[in-house]
Amino acid sequence: MSKRTFIRICAAAAVAALAACASLAPPPATIADTAARTPELSTLSGLIQQAGLADTLRGAGPYTVFAPSNEAFKAVPAETMAKLAADKDLLRSVLTYHVLPAKVTSAEVANGNAKTVQGATLALAKAGSFVTVEDAVVQTADVAASNGVVHIIDRVLMPPAKK
Repeated sequence: MSKRTFIRICAAAAVAALAACASLAPPPATIADTAARTPELSTLSGLIQQAGLADTLRGAGPYTVFAPSNEAFKAVPAETMAKLAADKDLLRSVLTYHVLPAKVTSAEVANGNAKTVQGATLALAKAGSFVTVEDAVVQTADVAASNGVVHIIDRVLMPPAKK
């Protein structure tokens, strides 16, 4: 066997081994599981559980979640957090205001409004790779989930008061 033939066989075996390893990689987790596995989303994950939304966010989707970081929740006044803890419907309203009933990657964000699962609309804007939702900035975009996408934001969004 020539050296050239040996190298071709080894290269083909290496490509096959890499392909086999790639196919063994676990698929992305659901949005609820992604939040639970992401340390900077631990507050959101706990609130998802408390609001009874975990099963929904493990469902088929697709969903886009603008996920406030732990730092974003620290900026919410204590009395507001206490109200959310005491009122499950209010908590669900606030959390579902962060969810779109479609998968929207950062590349697909267009300037304009998008209707949330909660029923109100969010103002989305994009300039280059800079994406905002209302007055929040997307800090980490396009965290893949099996049922959609998560964008980590720097603020907790509050839905408008119902009239």
